[in-house]
Amino acid sequence: MEQKKYNVTGMSCEHCAASIREEVCEVPGVSEVVVDLAANAVTVHGTDLDDERLRAAITEAGYGIADSIAA
Repeated sequence: MEQKKYNVTGMSCEHCAASIREEVCEVPGVSEVVVDLAANAVTVHGTDLDDERLRAAITEAGYGIADSIAA
């Protein structure tokens, strides 16, 4: 199982976290999305994860990506 982690900007509440989870869960290969509001981090677990599609899903949800974090 792969893991990718992103620093996400603009998150401030559980609604933000739910929006991100909803969009990212639609990306093929994703099995779990963990949003840490306090750390402004999103961790994605799955197989054959496509970084570009994950980034697009986060921005589609309305949030920015400061950087990806080595996971």
